[in-house]
Amino acid sequence: MEDTSKYLIRANVTADGVVERSDVVGAIFGQTEGLLGDELDLRDLRQSQKVGRIDVDITSTRGTSHGQLTIATSLDKVETATLAASLETITRVGPCRASLEVEEIEDVRAAKRKDVVDRAKELLRTGFDDTVMSSDEILAEVREYVRVEDITEYEGLPAGPRVTDSDAIIVVEGRSDVLTLLKYGVKNAIAVEGTNVPDAVAELTHHRTVTVFLDGDRGGDLIFEELAQVGDIDYVTFAPAGSSVEDLDHHELFTALRNKVPYETVSGTNEPRDAIAATDGSATPAPPVTETGSQPSQSAVKSALDAAESAETAATSGATATENNAATSDHHPPESASTPPEAERTTAESSPTVPATLYDQANEIIRADTDRVRLLDAENEPLADGEAGDVIELLEANADDALSTVILDGIASQQLLDVAADTGADRIIARALGQFTKRPTGVRVHSIDEIAESVP
Repeated sequence: MEDTSKYLIRANVTADGVVERSDVVGAIFGQTEGLLGDELDLRDLRQSQKVGRIDVDITSTRGTSHGQLTIATSLDKVETATLAASLETITRVGPCRASLEVEEIEDVRAAKRKDVVDRAKELLRTGFDDTVMSSDEILAEVREYVRVEDITEYEGLPAGPRVTDSDAIIVVEGRSDVLTLLKYGVKNAIAVEGTNVPDAVAELTHHRTVTVFLDGDRGGDLIFEELAQVGDIDYVTFAPAGSSVEDLDHHELFTALRNKVPYETVSGTNEPRDAIAATDGSATPAPPVTETGSQPSQSAVKSALDAAESAETAATSGATATENNAATSDHHPPESASTPPEAERTTAESSPTVPATLYDQANEIIRADTDRVRLLDAENEPLADGEAGDVIELLEANADDALSTVILDGIASQQLLDVAADTGADRIIARALGQFTKRPTGVRVHSIDEIAESVP
């Protein structure tokens, strides 16, 4: 009955004497029998389970009894109210004068509905993930998952899936290094898992083109020495000094691989890392192999690196001087004019070129993948530049200026839209648009693909 009841009748009972629960229940059945006809007879309703058990809680003090009774029903409103009213016709309980007054009729479903509403509010607050991922983010996450899941084993050693069938392999130190290479799409790496090179790796190096890619520390040097003794190495590269392969980002990792050098160029040196081209993005070449095939000495390698560095510095200086001369001749009158050459040079250097149109500035920030943000005034003049991740702080810092346009190399979010509206911006141009629950009427939002060169 508790599962099907719709209403609860609550009533207070008072008796001028000492009575018990059975006396109250007997009085209810006895004094309401036949009062409302056969269809609302309490005994019949109990047998058909339209009325539940009569609960009575009664106590006696100083010769008077007070208590409360509760009756659950599955009748409709009219029938329940009629039944409740019939209870108030009771005048005696047992041998004592008594009165019974209905206190309330409670809708059980209303209480359940309140519980449902409260629970629904809680689920809305905590049960949903509000993070909205862009298409690029979804694809990047799936690709990374696939790459990481591709890690396999070769003779019990962590390896990429292409180690078994690739003509070239990369030997690294540990499992985390293999995972880092997989993260960036390199699937032919195998780990030696320590300074004691396994026989399986040593044997594999005799049948493949081998690049050794090790950490820029003493551990990397030790592994290189043992591999040189037990294996067949073709190329060598190291992470930057003090860094591990697993700590490198995309740019650093592929720069290190591009700067690998033939093993012969470093096999005779005491410090192989010092003889390898820098892996921090510079273009310093590796020392060349001698024509006779003999191994260069450490001093010869150092001299080659110093000479290359000097040549690069001279080339850079010459290029800078040439650019300055060209800029002076293109934008200023000849020496016969009244403006001194020193003044011309100062003017050219102090007048950086700023893109004239909004489209040009959007291309400069977004199409060039700068990962930056630029704020413009109503005349499309730059107000501030910064990292794309600092766009909210940059907007708040320039709220009092003549802010008009936000150019962002990133995804325009609801938070950015709200802050832009609060700070007075009237236009946002972003690489892509996120999901918006509401759009302020005063802010126009465009992706870079939606604007044309005709936009002022």
